[in-house]
Amino acid sequence: MRILGELISDLTGGDSEQAERAAIELPEHGKQGIAALQSLLHSSDAGERWWATRTLAGFQDAEAGQLLVATLDDADIGVRYCAALSLGKQPHLTAVPTLIGALDSGDTLLARLAADALAATGAAAVEPLISVLEGGTPTARVEAARTLALIGDTRAIPTLFKLLDSDSISLQHWANEGLDKMGVGMSFFHP
Repeated sequence: MRILGELISDLTGGDSEQAERAAIELPEHGKQGIAALQSLLHSSDAGERWWATRTLAGFQDAEAGQLLVATLDDADIGVRYCAALSLGKQPHLTAVPTLIGALDSGDTLLARLAADALAATGAAAVEPLISVLEGGTPTARVEAARTLALIGDTRAIPTLFKLLDSDSISLQHWANEGLDKMGVGMSFFHP
């Protein structure tokens, strides 16, 4: 195992290949690695913040999840994308409320990445997603419907059935997808 200082140097040195290798190795340093990455999250350099965020995806610790959640509010959109993508690779339950808020982002890619992270979280995201469908903005509602369809949790069946009567083709589509996935889609037959 390489020393922590060497890995941080590689992570911030500007060479993408070295940075990626360091990002893969850093989780071996556990809490010390997280502490070093936390410092990088406060860097004025968006690239350093991005690499710190990408590296946090390799840690399973709750502390890493909390840092990723905080990074969803970074000033740089690329860092926010990375945080949402990281939470999709390494789901953390504490991220659900912040990811739900990101569904209404003015940036459609961030909203989609947040939805994917919620889908990776699974059952813990179902009730908050149902709440979005019942009172969210049109954009957030479509992402919530898509996410519920991907999760396939039966608690969403009544809400998805209601969406079949929606004026939104997107909501209807995702309701059909989700219901079909759960085996309760429409079946037509001749008597």
